[in-house]
Amino acid sequence: MKITLLVVGKNKERYVQQALDEYEKRIRRYVPFGITEVSPVKGSRKLSLKEVRQKEAENIRRALPASSRVVLLDERGNEQSSEDFARWMQKQMSSGIQHLVFVIGGAYGFSEDLRRESHCVLSLSKMTMSHQVVRIMFAEQLYRSQTILQGEPYHHGG
Repeated sequence: MKITLLVVGKNKERYVQQALDEYEKRIRRYVPFGITEVSPVKGSRKLSLKEVRQKEAENIRRALPASSRVVLLDERGNEQSSEDFARWMQKQMSSGIQHLVFVIGGAYGFSEDLRRESHCVLSLSKMTMSHQVVRIMFAEQLYRSQTILQGEPYHHGG
């Protein structure tokens, strides 16, 4: 199974890229993994929030690999412990799906139709944080889930 982190917007911070490069390298020891960026909606200031969400949803759909299982990352999603996430990942990996795509949306969240179309919505925290930091947090938790599944010491000492 391949895993992709699909994000709306470009990374503008060097420290974020450094952290992502490190976690990407670590994650790839366990599973094929990559990060794909989707451009945000142009001229969004002239649009309603609903229109921005709809246009972003269209951009996200275009970037999704064929027959992928889509998981939205959103503060209003279901929260899990690291151990629960690892068990959930194990189920996904053994389910026969070919491509699991985690999506970090734009500043205004996801459209309701994209929420309905997705496999599930997960939350990394109820706290609001920058999308740059969410990228790092997700990559770290994905790496942690793999070390838990392999019984490696990172989870307890990391």
